[in-house]
Parts: sequence; C-alpha cells; structure tokens
Amino acid sequence: MATNGRVGAIGLRDLIVDDGTWESWDHPPDEPVDADAGYADDLERARERSGCDESVITGVGRVGGRTVVLIVSEFAFLGGSIGAAAGNRVVQALRRATSAGLPVLAMPASGGTRMQEGTPAFLQMVAITGAVTAHKAAGLAYLVYLRHPTTGGVFASWGSLGHVTWAQPGALVGFLGPRVYEGLYGEPFPAGVQTAENLSHIQLVDAVLDAKTLRNVLGLVLGLLEKSGAAHHPSVRRETAVPDIDAWTAVQATRETRRAGVIELLGAGESVILNSGPMRLALSRFGNRVAVVIGQDRAAQADGQLIAARHLRVARRGLAMAADLGLPVITVIDTPGAELSASAEEDGLAAEIARCTAELIDVAVPTVSVLLGQGGGGAALALFPADRRVARHDAWLSPLPPEGASLIVHRDTDHAADLARRQGILAAELARSGVIDELIGPTGDISARIAETLMRQLDSIAGPDFAARTRVPGSGR
Repeated sequence: MATNGRVGAIGLRDLIVDDGTWESWDHPPDEPVDADAGYADDLERARERSGCDESVITGVGRVGGRTVVLIVSEFAFLGGSIGAAAGNRVVQALRRATSAGLPVLAMPASGGTRMQEGTPAFLQMVAITGAVTAHKAAGLAYLVYLRHPTTGGVFASWGSLGHVTWAQPGALVGFLGPRVYEGLYGEPFPAGVQTAENLSHIQLVDAVLDAKTLRNVLGLVLGLLEKSGAAHHPSVRRETAVPDIDAWTAVQATRETRRAGVIELLGAGESVILNSGPMRLALSRFGNRVAVVIGQDRAAQADGQLIAARHLRVARRGLAMAADLGLPVITVIDTPGAELSASAEEDGLAAEIARCTAELIDVAVPTVSVLLGQGGGGAALALFPADRRVARHDAWLSPLPPEGASLIVHRDTDHAADLARRQGILAAELARSGVIDELIGPTGDISARIAETLMRQLDSIAGPDFAARTRVPGSGR
C-alpha cells in the first residue's frame, strides 16, 4: 500500500523482485501479551489499512535471476514500528538467510520502537543487531535501502549496518524524529539535515536511488558477489622498460586535468561504483576475481572535495566490507593531500589516517595498492601499505606536495622542483628500493593495462606460494 505518495512494502517488493519468484517466509504473528483493548483495536485497524499482518514482510525472491532475501517495512502499519512480533520476524528472516547462505536486502521505513509495547519492544533492536552481526560474520552480504521515513531505533540498529547503504530520494532519515524534537524544544528541527541527499553528501549513505535504479544496481551487485576463483599465477612479472623522467616533470604530469583516474580504471572492467565523492567504493571484477576497490577520485578533489576524516571512514568501511565478504582489496592512491582546516582537525583527520593505515595493514584478505598519480601526505599513506604495490611510472609519494616541503625547508615555494628531485618521491625510485613491486609504463591504454596487472597480482597473492605478508614497506613484514 502507498502512503503519502510512497510505495508500500508489497508494492516495493513487486517493483524489485522478478515476476513469479517471491516466496513469503512470514507466519501469522502472535498477539502481544497483555495487550489492552485499545492496542488490539490499533492492530486490527493497521491490518485493514496496510494490507499486511505486521509492520514488516519477509521472504526470498530473485532480482535479475539472482536470489536475495528481502526484509521490507510497511509504514502504513503503525508507522512501521517494531514490536515483539515484528522484531521476531526480522530476526528469524536473518537467521534463515544466514543458514541458507543468502544475501539480504533490508528496506526499512519506520518510526522506530512500538511505543505501545515499551521496553520489551525496544530490546528487539538488540536482537536484530545480533542477527545482522551473525549474518555478516558468516561472510554474507547485508545491504540496506533506507526509505521515507527511517528514524529512531531502526535507523540506529539494522538501518545503519549495511555493507552498502542506499536511500530513497527525498527520504527523511535520522535518529531523532522531527516531531519529538519540536515537542521537546519548541522549534522545528533544522531543515535539510535529515534528508537522504544530505546523508549522501556527508558520506553516511552511499547513493540516493529510486526503486527502478535500485533494482538494476542490486542485480549488478548480486552478480559480482557470485564470485568465482581463478587460476593461480605465482610468478609476478615486473615491467622494467619504463622511461626515465624528471621528478618535477612527473609531478606536473600527475596534475594534468585529462589524466586517467580511478573512474577510468573502474571503467576498464566490470564494476559497480557504490558511492560518490572523493573516496570511491566499488565492487570490480578483475579476470575471475572480484575485489572491493577503495580509490581516491582525482576529479572530485579537483572540484574542491579534498579528503577529510569522513572520507577515510568510508575507506575503513570498505575494508570492513571486504573482510566480512572475504574479498580482496584494491586501493587507488591519487590525491594532492588531505583537507587542511579547523573542521578537519576537530573531526579527527589525523586519527582517521592512523586507523585507516592500521586497518589496511591488518585486514585479513589479500591487498593490492595502486599509486596512480599524486601521492600527497597522510591521505595517500593511509591507502598505501598492501601485500603488493604497483604504480604508474610517473606517480609519486611524498610527506607533503613539493610546494609544502619547500615552505617547511625554505619558507617559500620557489624550491619545490628542487625538493621533488631530492626527496626520492618518484615511483621508479621506490621500485629500485623494493617499495613498489611493479611499474607500469606510459604506452597503450593505461587503465586497461593496470586492470590486467591487478588481475595478475591478485592471482599471485592468492596462490599457494604466497606465505609472507609484506604490507609495511621496508619492514620485512
């Protein structure tokens, strides 16, 4: 049923699932214990109004021919609120999906806990969170589509735990319901904060999609998650025929507007880009291997969106997703440097750089980093340590961009070119010292050649000959 112009649970299910493939997992809900007559009447009216017997429907179907479990809220049933029966239904669906080894798409639209049932209903959020955690620990995908509205305990539990989180256009999404805020404080909640679009802008939501686009993207994601193995190639070929290049010339080349970046690299193969902004997440297939790609988008940064703490939290979420799903990680480094501002300091930029670096070192899946262009400062370093490290021949890595180094050493930017030549920043120099495993020269379709290199490197890491991790450059680890 539709409410306020929004598609209800059954209508949304029918928009998402392939025709004729839906199998409901729902059984008639138990009546609440000690419910007063008023609440019993509320439940009966909710059933008549919504066409559903509870505030969630669950079951299994196919999307683009691929099987997925759906958990869908019905807001017309008491505001999509979660009581004992609804909470138990969600938990049982999650457990059944885990047992069957199936991915889950949760599509909440809820005001949160069912007030008529009080604290026992409130505690259902803990039970649901536990079931989501167990599902993810089993290496299975948990995907979320936030609908209008999603607030309260639902948003603060199973609505915020997705490996990937999409949202409905224009959806109100937030922890505190605006009616409660206005009642408590006597003024409306600030406009524009609790919207899907704002949450996407600040990187709490990966993308804002309508139902039709969601169906298409979901089919692509499910297809990539049906990963297969690949033949092992234990030997790692290194390109050696790369031209000499002056360091300052290389720095200038990496700043050229038309230079290929992470978007072009992802376009060289089969990829689904999951989000927008300067830190991209994607699922990509390289040969027969699917990887989580975490890459710095040079175009977004050129438009003024520099790497901030929230973007490094996106990278860390990508690492967690890869670890949960048992997928290798590819990081793509191409940044002039992190945001330098008071807000960046207050948001914990330095701590996020440290955490991202540490988690990349320790993530329990194969990792490959690609030094694609600029490698300025901590924002670059946070994505660098990996089992294998490859680079374009003219890429560079430096504690600061050369101009910043010149300001520290000489109190001007006039010596930037000289410092670039003296600091050993070039990928070719890093390759000679063993920090870079493979250089990629300038000839041919560079994005396609990097993609082919990544396929070989992933195969090599996954091979039985790979015994020792070497993620910390120069450490022997």
